[in-house]
Amino acid sequence: MALTKTDITEKIQQNLNISRTTAYNIMEDFLQIIKESLSNGEDVMISGFGKFCVNEKNSRKGRNPATNQEMNLPARRVVTFKCSGKLRNLINGEPA
Repeated sequence: MALTKTDITEKIQQNLNISRTTAYNIMEDFLQIIKESLSNGEDVMISGFGKFCVNEKNSRKGRNPATNQEMNLPARRVVTFKCSGKLRNLINGEPA
């Protein structure tokens, strides 16, 4: 089961001993800062966690697998995530 935004908000509330509303607002503000930075084309690096990068994809030829019809896929921006070495080690049970 995935950890949800509500789960994270509850953990913030418990760890900081603050109201649920305050914890929710902190979570929303944090996510809004990340979303705005990424939408402006800026990368977001969180030390010890990882880096969210905005990459440009060129337009390319593609194919609809249902109809086998060729189509042109437009240029777009995508977000990728690269975890830090510390996070990778933690996930793999290795020492940090």
